[in-house]
Amino acid sequence: MERDPVDVDPMDQFERELRQAFERRPAPPGLKRRLRERGLLSETLPDGRAKEASHRARRERPLVSWQLLAACAALVAVLAGGVEWRHVEQVRKAEAAREQVLTALRITSQALVRINRRLAAHHQRARQD
Repeated sequence: MERDPVDVDPMDQFERELRQAFERRPAPPGLKRRLRERGLLSETLPDGRAKEASHRARRERPLVSWQLLAACAALVAVLAGGVEWRHVEQVRKAEAAREQVLTALRITSQALVRINRRLAAHHQRARQD
């Protein structure tokens, strides 16, 4: 009994695709050599032990350490910029507060001068009477 292609169960279709994806296939020619050159595959020593590829890969790729250094420098620059911005903002607020205090002192000074003049005029009239 043959099934119509329309009646194919989606789960059966998925399982078939999954089996095909996990089917063993031969590696492309030269893959092992390219992996060794990049330091991603450990080499076998004459006594049968495997060299550790990760140590060699770290030594052959100093760019990674430069990238880490650049990232750290960028982070420090961002943090320093944030601290400087906060300092500038505090200075700006302090200057604004200083200006407000000076304005209040000028107003108070003018009011005291007017009161002093009135008192002086009042005392002068009192002496004349």
